[in-house]
Amino acid sequence: MSKSMKIRGGLVLLCLVLALFSLAPTLTSNLPTWWTDTVDPIHRGLDLQGGMHLVLAVDVDKAVESRVDTLIDQTEALLREKDTVYKRIERRQGDRLVVIVYDDQAGAEVDALMTESFPLLEQETFTADGGFVEKHFRLSDTEIENTRDYAVRQALETMRNRVDQFGVSEPTLQRQSGNRILIQLPGVDDPDRAINLLGKTARLEFKMVVEDANLQDAVAGKLEPGTRLLYEKNVNRSTGAVTETPVVVYDKTALTGDLLADANVRIDTRFNEPYVAIDFNAVGAKRFDQITAANVGKRMAIVLDDTVYSAPVIRERIAGGSAQISGAFTSQEATDLAIVLRAGSLPAPVSIMENRTVGPSLGQDSIDKGIKSIIVGGILVIAAMVIYYQLSGVVAVVALLLNLFFISALLALLGATLTLPGLAGIVLTVGMAVDANVLIFERIREELRLGKAPKIALDVGYSKAFLTIIDANLTTLLAALVLFQFGTGPVKGFAVTLSIGIVASLFTAIFVSRVIFNFFLESRAIKRLSI
Repeated sequence: MSKSMKIRGGLVLLCLVLALFSLAPTLTSNLPTWWTDTVDPIHRGLDLQGGMHLVLAVDVDKAVESRVDTLIDQTEALLREKDTVYKRIERRQGDRLVVIVYDDQAGAEVDALMTESFPLLEQETFTADGGFVEKHFRLSDTEIENTRDYAVRQALETMRNRVDQFGVSEPTLQRQSGNRILIQLPGVDDPDRAINLLGKTARLEFKMVVEDANLQDAVAGKLEPGTRLLYEKNVNRSTGAVTETPVVVYDKTALTGDLLADANVRIDTRFNEPYVAIDFNAVGAKRFDQITAANVGKRMAIVLDDTVYSAPVIRERIAGGSAQISGAFTSQEATDLAIVLRAGSLPAPVSIMENRTVGPSLGQDSIDKGIKSIIVGGILVIAAMVIYYQLSGVVAVVALLLNLFFISALLALLGATLTLPGLAGIVLTVGMAVDANVLIFERIREELRLGKAPKIALDVGYSKAFLTIIDANLTTLLAALVLFQFGTGPVKGFAVTLSIGIVASLFTAIFVSRVIFNFFLESRAIKRLSI
């Protein structure tokens, strides 16, 4: 056997070993830890292993209102800094900031300040009852549209962070038309938990409690301007009963969860219950230090999605930027809360527009049908090749089987996801895989008819068919890559297996089949090819 033949045979053997190494975690779970940590099993898509299909809608109007609320906080700080006298600031009609002042002079000061600080706001002036002057500042249509678009994009990234920490393998998250987000979670076996985790707005706020508020009047709807009624959730540790206690807080938020650096679950040793420990970043720690120093002896409510989880009394100034959220959580509830706090709060509430669960039985049925179609297609191709090309057809069949083996190995090695359209791509590859062999065999037949020796006919046949095979497969591969780049969902799954299949087909048809032919030609004095 020649040295060249040994090298090529060794390369094929190396590829087989690597393929077996990659496929082993898919075929069996009885493997060493280092092996399974190196290569994952073939990932199956939502349509094959079941899971969740969600379409969420982002309430972008709430995002606009939050944007205006932020402007209100900034405006209040600027007015106090400039010693400008004003009656109050409020939000109206969702996208309008209104500053109410006592006279035109104060109104002119507000106009000058807002023009300098927020030049993109559209200004209007009205005279209100009682002689007050109302200065209206509205977000421009462009700013409103940008705010809505940013809210959807930020919600998508927040969802992605939550899903990553939730531990779902190969999820699909993509923006759809308008304000909708598509989420597919393969293999999720607890849909209720996933919905709660993804749908939680997780807007964490720290608000000061109104100590002298009349709770009966507050419950009846009589609230002082600038205050609001919330409820604190209390859980009886012995019975597990949940009760709600009314708490009146100032509307102004002292601190928000946007300044969090980390959130972790810890255990309260006194009651052996989990709680969520939070740490602020540098800006948040400084702000928390200032707030606690200025409000010693007062209560601060920790509010998550308009529910008060606790309202402790500030005993002393708290430096270091650490706090905790407790509320008789279960371990799972505390873990999920820590996840959403670490991933960040949603910029606006989301609602579930579509919720479908694909059961594993349906996924298994799809797999069975897909494998059946591959087997049927493979048998038909094998029969045609063996009948028409005789023993050379057997060589093509061996190359075809190796092709399927290498496709599966590449799917595992690259971490690609196998979907139902992906199985269709494999079926198509089975049909296309023998095209190259057909071209090569017909070229060899032509050379044999001219009376050339088998070895020479083989070399010439492979040489003449090479460029034609490359051209045909390269154009198909380019089309598959375009589908992968611009396609979504099923189209991308089809493109993945088609691309991998083309690469594997070229290797097996051009390289592996020729190695097999050369092996028999060199090891035996063959005077006639069975083709």
